Amino acid sequence: MEIRKALPEDLPVVGDVTRRTIQEVYPSYYPAGAVDFFLDWHRDEAILPDIQAGEVYLLWAASEAVGTVTLHKDEITRLYVPRARQGRGYGRALLDFAEKAIGEKYGRIRLEASLPAAALYWKRGYRVVDMLTEKQPSGDVLCWDLMEKPWNG
Repeated sequence: MEIRKALPEDLPVVGDVTRRTIQEVYPSYYPAGAVDFFLDWHRDEAILPDIQAGEVYLLWAASEAVGTVTLHKDEITRLYVPRARQGRGYGRALLDFAEKAIGEKYGRIRLEASLPAAALYWKRGYRVVDMLTEKQPSGDVLCWDLMEKPWNG
């Protein structure tokens, strides 16, 4: 396994890993309107500025991108591992990498947890500091948690 910074030419790969994970996992947790919101939120036009800022990383295993994570200041965002790659330690590796990079610099780690990921973050010591909702144009309500934990190195 190797985690490396994504380059602009990696945009299709980052977008594919991100949107494929949303399409495979989120419909079990959210109504269609909320899934559409996530897909739109993570379109290439939204990912590219993060890549250009040097905030996006890809996890490679056997010459295949198996996950991605974005580090934005003290916050972990866009941590995705497609369903077929879950259960192999890839998410853990990305989270370990992200927590260390952010924790050493800021002393705490923040993230916004979607419903599918909240239990994982609880197990990792994150605690909810705010519960957020947003009504979608479809009438569906998107729910997620703002979580954080101190860095204990």
